Amino acid sequence: MKCHYCDREAAYAAEKDRIKVGLCDRHFRERIEELAESDELAAIREQIDIDRTE
Repeated sequence: MKCHYCDREAAYAAEKDRIKVGLCDRHFRERIEELAESDELAAIREQIDIDRTE
């Protein structure tokens, strides 16, 4: 399977409703970084009241 964004071989694949999308390492990391900074994730964190212990 090829990456959804480029011609590299996919290292990860996600499937929903029988639709499968592959991502290479680089694009997987980029998408994770985008999601980590998203308002949607911040809203989820507020809803479940995540407490960090560092």
